[in-house]
Amino acid sequence: MSANYEVKGSIAVITLNNPPVNGLGYATRAGIFDGLKKALAKRAVKAIVITGAGRAFSGGADIKEFNTPKTTLEPNLHTVIATIEAADKPVIAAVHSVAMGGGLELALACHYRVASPGAQIALPEVKLGLLPGAGGTQRLPRVVGVETALNMIVSGNPVPSEKLAGTKLFDQMIEGDLMTGAIAFAEKVAAVRPLPKVRDIKVDYPNHEAFFQFARNTVGAMSKNFPAPLKCVDCVAASASMKFDDGLKFERENFLALMQTTESKALRHFFFGERAASKIPDVPDDTPKRPIKSAAIIGAGTMGGGIAMNFANAGIPVKVLEMKQEALDKGLATVRRNYENTMKKGKLTQQKFDERMGLITGTLSYDDIKDADIVIEAVFEEMGVKEKVFNKLDQVMKPGAILASNTSTLDLNKIASFTKRPQDVIGTHFFSPANVMKLLEIVRGEKTAKDVLATTMTLSKKIKKTGVVSGVCDGFIGNRMIEQYSRQAGFLLEEGCLPEQVDKAIEKFGFAMGPFRMGDMAGNDIGWAIRKRRYVERPDMKYSKTADLLCEMGRYGQKTGAGWYDYKPGDRKPYLSQLVNDMIIKHSTDIKVRRRKISDQEIVERLVYSMVNEAARILEEGIAQRASDIDMVYLTGYGFPLHRGGPMFYADTVGLPNVVTAMKKYAKGRHGEFWKPAPLLTKLARKGKTFN
Repeated sequence: MSANYEVKGSIAVITLNNPPVNGLGYATRAGIFDGLKKALAKRAVKAIVITGAGRAFSGGADIKEFNTPKTTLEPNLHTVIATIEAADKPVIAAVHSVAMGGGLELALACHYRVASPGAQIALPEVKLGLLPGAGGTQRLPRVVGVETALNMIVSGNPVPSEKLAGTKLFDQMIEGDLMTGAIAFAEKVAAVRPLPKVRDIKVDYPNHEAFFQFARNTVGAMSKNFPAPLKCVDCVAASASMKFDDGLKFERENFLALMQTTESKALRHFFFGERAASKIPDVPDDTPKRPIKSAAIIGAGTMGGGIAMNFANAGIPVKVLEMKQEALDKGLATVRRNYENTMKKGKLTQQKFDERMGLITGTLSYDDIKDADIVIEAVFEEMGVKEKVFNKLDQVMKPGAILASNTSTLDLNKIASFTKRPQDVIGTHFFSPANVMKLLEIVRGEKTAKDVLATTMTLSKKIKKTGVVSGVCDGFIGNRMIEQYSRQAGFLLEEGCLPEQVDKAIEKFGFAMGPFRMGDMAGNDIGWAIRKRRYVERPDMKYSKTADLLCEMGRYGQKTGAGWYDYKPGDRKPYLSQLVNDMIIKHSTDIKVRRRKISDQEIVERLVYSMVNEAARILEEGIAQRASDIDMVYLTGYGFPLHRGGPMFYADTVGLPNVVTAMKKYAKGRHGEFWKPAPLLTKLARKGKTFN
């Protein structure tokens, strides 16, 4: 049993004990149910207190049991709640630390609730594409009011218990020891009859129809790709218009329907995928970690400054090294400006601003960084430059320091060979802007030590990144796939599309930005430099020449005021460029390709399936540990639509046989060799299996 039972005087105490957050798994539910039966059967017991051990009252459903038969085994949460509500002795919830999801619904079923200040109260199911399924949408409005309940349920965000102290949610706030106060409260109400039930409270909200229509309009505009938020509104509305039991039934029907939606499955896939990404099969959780109490960054450019901010945000002092004072001053000024902008938005206090700026210092001397626990180079993406930096780091850094490279495409094993300590070298590929983007590709070299890998993965959490491990290959996981996406985008231009059509099609699919807008933002010259290298190293790899022609015109993107689109000073909005469109059409004529009308469906399939096919090869080669890791890379670093669940999950939902069929169709067109399915994709499709 994951719940303890004891009797203190005339009060029975049931303590949930399922670390870390007392998830309401089968054993915990069974423990609560058995404790209730014992307490209700003993005449000497006058009241019952339910609380949680350790760091939580209850965080809700036990995620370890998601998608297993245990979630519905009796006693399920509905049975436990019904037993509490029907009890003939008062049941008191003693809430502390965390009461979320099913944990809050459990407390709402109790006759009374007492709480410690600072407890985090939430119904966060919407973040998994669901709604509260055990009465939360019907009971919460009855105790905190319709508007507060609706805000809590639609956002899923926690509210501190003291902010709800004046509502019917809590009968008493207990400042001292919670259990002492809860037992005293239980003794006080032990003889009170009839027992109060939340279900008996009437929802009194005049003109609720107009309010809920306004709420639907607002919520609908903000959640167009996700059905759950609007369903939450409907269920809270039911609390004001239906009898309680009818409202419960309505809530349950909507909960079960949402469970089957692709959007909810995608959000749950993301939830579990993020957790799975931190697990490295041959690196146990108890692998010793190296202490990271200080950091150093080589390079004060946009990337270096952004990386430095991550460390300062986590309270880790960081030194930024540059070769020239002018470059250092410029980099630190950019960091200061970024923090000032955050402060202007009210998201940073003056005190925090001062603390963070105080943790970032600049230097022109390698000697000043020699004692750092980790050093990350963020210099120009060229092997000769990296070699000089790592030669120097090998000479000056203390033994045991982690030597990290922010390379986005280069061979990490070669970089490690520039040192006499390749076991200390690892790739930490941040994404721009580094202080904002969640993804951190952690590149494991052939000789990277396990404790270095474990330390870097732990560090990624500390600096609030989603760390995903990649093996060494050209472009690692993310950039290796995006190159195929970009190649297809170029071929589409040659065959009949213009940049605006391609961008609009993939943005309608849900991408944050299409390939041509993305190129203009990142700088088209970056891709040009990579292609020039490819033409020498991989002459077999074909590209459209349109992007090269664009760069030859000096149109590098937003930074030059002209790229695939035209830009106006101080305006990042892309404007159609007739000059570029004419160049694209002329190029088709020059290479003797007859332009044709291309559907949005073809655009999306060619862009997405090109990535899926490359991802299948990445999995086969062991570059990625699991398919969900690839999805995490794309959801947290490349703007892939969350409601689609990532490229691999999306391919699974389409059906891998359908993906292969589409690829065979495109193989009949230009560059047919591009569309040869990866062996893993062919095998899974043939067997009717999925990536995830």
